[in-house]
Amino acid sequence: MSDEPHILIVDDNREIRQLLGKYLDQHGFRTSLAESADAARRFLKASGVDLVVLDVMMPGEDGLSLCRHLRENSAIPVIFLTAMGEETDRIIGLEMGADDYMTKPFNPREMMARIKAVLRRSSSLPYDKNPAPAAEIQRFANWTLNVSRRELEDENGVAVPLSTAEFALLTAFLNHPKMVLSRDQLLDLTQGRSADVFDRSIDNQVSRLRKKVEKDPKNPELIKTVWGGGYMFSASISKG
Repeated sequence: MSDEPHILIVDDNREIRQLLGKYLDQHGFRTSLAESADAARRFLKASGVDLVVLDVMMPGEDGLSLCRHLRENSAIPVIFLTAMGEETDRIIGLEMGADDYMTKPFNPREMMARIKAVLRRSSSLPYDKNPAPAAEIQRFANWTLNVSRRELEDENGVAVPLSTAEFALLTAFLNHPKMVLSRDQLLDLTQGRSADVFDRSIDNQVSRLRKKVEKDPKNPELIKTVWGGGYMFSASISKG
């Protein structure tokens, strides 16, 4: 990422494009504007950008379709713009791989904060355009996780129930073993940025997961706290 992050703003509303572009320009960003998905596609072929602010509802190709194209061909982060009440589009967008969303009307200052947060996370997480399928069975310490069935069993074959959030967090750790992951990165990996920018619920999720997988949750051996950094999953993992 360059010293001046390059933001592409895609919105058919000229006033929104120009006002947001001007605000970001004044605060250390380089911006480009596109009035449609087609214009954005042409621009992306010719220039590199660090993040796309993308309106969902546009004439012609909509933002959901363009987001799908971006996820299939690049790691460029996407922040969706949705009109108030378009909850279905927001959920579909996050499931499709958008990194965050904001509803209109929005505060440019909050948009800038979200852009900075997404760029910070995306610049430090590895990206694989063609990731290998997750192993069906993953083993660590005395535990076995069946990924497709979302079942965790101890060494005696006794199942330990996991909530959706706990399963997502454990999977994130297993996919990034012995790597320090910040709270923002863990939120990104587990919630697709449906959480608030300043959310710290990840600490509570880690605490709950430790109670299920650690011999002594107060002195964890598997999920280590890295002061000033975040958390690291320290166990060796075998797959298949």
